[in-house]
Amino acid sequence: MSDGQLIPDQDFEQVLQYLKESRGFDFTGYKRTSLMRRVRHRMSQIGVEDYVDYIDQLQVNADEFSVLFNTILINVTAFFRDPEAWAYLREEVIPTLLAERGPEDPLRVWSAGCASGEEAYSLAIALAEALGPERFRQQVKIYATDVDDEALAQARHASYAERDIQSLPPDFAAKYFEHQNGRYSFRKDLRRSVIFGRNDLVQDAPISRIDLLVCRNTLMYFNQETQSRVLRRFHFALAPKGVLFLGKAEMLLSHSRIFDPIDLKRRIFRKTSSGSHSPSHFVSHAMVHDRRVDLRGIDELREHAFSASPVAQIVVTADDVIALINQQAETTFGLSAKDVGRPLRDLDISYRPVELRGYVEQTRLERKSLRIKDVEFSRGPGEPMWFEVHVNPLVGLDNTILGVTVVFHDVTSARRMLEDLEHANRQLESAYEELQSTNEELETTNEELQSTVEELETTNEELQSTNEELETMNEELQSTNDELQTINEALRERTSELDRVNEFLESILTSLRAGVVVLDMQMRVLAWNRGAEELWGVRRDEAEGEHLLNLDIGLPVADLRPVVRSALGDGTYMEEIKLSAVNRRGREVVIRVVCSSLRASDGEPGGAILVMEQQN
Repeated sequence: MSDGQLIPDQDFEQVLQYLKESRGFDFTGYKRTSLMRRVRHRMSQIGVEDYVDYIDQLQVNADEFSVLFNTILINVTAFFRDPEAWAYLREEVIPTLLAERGPEDPLRVWSAGCASGEEAYSLAIALAEALGPERFRQQVKIYATDVDDEALAQARHASYAERDIQSLPPDFAAKYFEHQNGRYSFRKDLRRSVIFGRNDLVQDAPISRIDLLVCRNTLMYFNQETQSRVLRRFHFALAPKGVLFLGKAEMLLSHSRIFDPIDLKRRIFRKTSSGSHSPSHFVSHAMVHDRRVDLRGIDELREHAFSASPVAQIVVTADDVIALINQQAETTFGLSAKDVGRPLRDLDISYRPVELRGYVEQTRLERKSLRIKDVEFSRGPGEPMWFEVHVNPLVGLDNTILGVTVVFHDVTSARRMLEDLEHANRQLESAYEELQSTNEELETTNEELQSTVEELETTNEELQSTNEELETMNEELQSTNDELQTINEALRERTSELDRVNEFLESILTSLRAGVVVLDMQMRVLAWNRGAEELWGVRRDEAEGEHLLNLDIGLPVADLRPVVRSALGDGTYMEEIKLSAVNRRGREVVIRVVCSSLRASDGEPGGAILVMEQQN
């Protein structure tokens, strides 16, 4: 299928529905191919084969949610990932953005799907290079968002290992990072301009008035419908002439009407211009004073004229506070004079009959009148009312936004007339059946051509989906490689600890003046210290691995057989004996031998220890 979907598995869909209802994570818009593979990967790790059983596992084990989310949300990122595209952004796009804005204008940047923060800090470095640190701190705000709370927590620390910053040019690493305790921390003075927060691109409202929006290799996890919805939100978020920077596996094949390509190869686009029409606005002019006319009471006259208008109107200030409500608006929408001075968001009219807040904000930002058609409103039983809503900016003489006026034109009668007209047209169409037959033949030919075009588009979409799938698998492999590196480092640390323990035990045996011999259960020599070498003249490498009774030393080792066998059979055994022997210098000496059992961790004997000391 062209959007990377599989035939729905009802049990798998139940898992997604359970995640949405219990934890608020909505993965239903993700591609089923990669999503099912990641969930299956996690299920195999804990030995669960059935989706229903896995739901039971999620219900009894709350910690499983975070592990599953980390498995699904592959946080593969790096500083200046895809260097060629970033170089073009730094050398061409950012200078153009700055040239289009005044030297004091703020610059708002959004890194959507920022993972552990490398992308957001790459943007900070690129902008600091273009503006200089001082102007960067004053003008730039970078909003970095993700749905993974653990990744955001790591990003907020702004601390990275040496391998994480290897993709940075050496001069950038030294200029923008501070080396502390083996890690590299991003400069604190620039870090204050980067703001991290949780944002679900599918469910949460977008950040507005964005000049540069970076969302790289995130859209490829969504199906085509969800991608379209997210891209429409991006279009709303971007300011006029705003720039969108996507990943190399993502394209805008079906969204050319809302984004124009700047560089298609590097996936950099600009928000399409909505026209050069100047916004409709009301400008207050001082009235020309005529000495022959008394205009006292003109403000009261204006207030009554506004209130008596037959069209429902409200006026909202620049701070989204209700400033004026006329009588028709009060009657139609159940408002009153008490609502004047209240925030728009606190009133039902902010979302009934239409979501006003988004249109009011858009009008205020773009200074352009908006018209919303076919708005249905019903306060109770009976036929619904239909409105055409006009949202107009109010601009002062100093070109500042004073507020926004919202006018509700009642088009119920016009809509009914339109419905009647449509009914008449349907009756008229029955008189043209012969002509329609000819038209249908032409339409059939047109549909065949359209079908051919759609097949070509489908093939193109399938190729794009395959490319995105390969990119996803590449990121999964990179994630697995990172996990293997972590395991390798842990094994290296364990090996170092074992070497230190062995050195410690060796130093103990070497420091003892008495001869120490450690035997295994077959009476073979496991350890032979320096004291034993000095006493009998046999080197360590000659003794280790030999059977005790085969050692050719001046000690009658056969006499040790009974006590050694007792030590090998009893974990609590310890015995001291004295034997006549000849030391390495050929002198006859008396040797005091202490034989004890070498106990294992479970208390059972694992060998024997002989401590030999020459008596004076």
